[in-house]
Amino acid sequence: MNNDIFKSLADPSRRMLLDLLHEFDGRTLSDLCTHLDMSRVGVMKHLKILEESNLITTQKVGRERLHFLNSVPLRQVYERWVSKYTEPWTIGLTQLKSDLERSMDMETSIRTINRIAIKATPEDIWHALTEPSMTSKYWYNGSIRADWKEGAPYTIYNQQGTVQARGEILILDPPHKLVMSWKLMSLNETKEEPPSRLTWEINSHQDIKGVTLVTVIHDQYDQSPKTAQTLEYGLSIVLSGMKTLLETGLPLE
Repeated sequence: MNNDIFKSLADPSRRMLLDLLHEFDGRTLSDLCTHLDMSRVGVMKHLKILEESNLITTQKVGRERLHFLNSVPLRQVYERWVSKYTEPWTIGLTQLKSDLERSMDMETSIRTINRIAIKATPEDIWHALTEPSMTSKYWYNGSIRADWKEGAPYTIYNQQGTVQARGEILILDPPHKLVMSWKLMSLNETKEEPPSRLTWEINSHQDIKGVTLVTVIHDQYDQSPKTAQTLEYGLSIVLSGMKTLLETGLPLE
């Protein structure tokens, strides 16, 4: 487990920033500054530390830079240091919500962002993302089937042959980017909702050789609240499972 995460969490101001993003994701620097009794430069320094430890992510929207809570490292802290010491029902106590709407003059941004660092090449990650025998080991036992062409449909089947999810390949740029529409079919409350969108961004880490950053953005779900709620928790599990599989050869248990 990266010690930077624990160092980041040790500071009360940084914990407050995480709480603020938990309460309302996609905040601007100016918004966050109004809640802390410190200079704008001080808040920026704390945000930089949180971003370097991968606890938050940022996205440029128009002229603003928005800050988002990244639940994946927190989920890993939970699995490593909490879950094995507590009863399974406590899993609900540490789920961090990030399905919020932000109305701005320049643009409306509704998205959930998850990011994880994996000790593997972008090509390895792309293979794990597009090969049915690999996805079945970390994507809730779902095998993905597609022709892997832009505009082509894809389907994810469970072990019983039932459709778990389906959609369309919107952008295909191996091994760095995959954009797909997403319709969750495995739950009655989601299969009637319109499709949302998943964007996978796969890029080599700039500073650590052999490590790749995988970012998954879920958006266009303003008319699909149940899907958004399900993926808020589910995507962090999928990413953690992919990391475990690629780094150890074993599925996440």
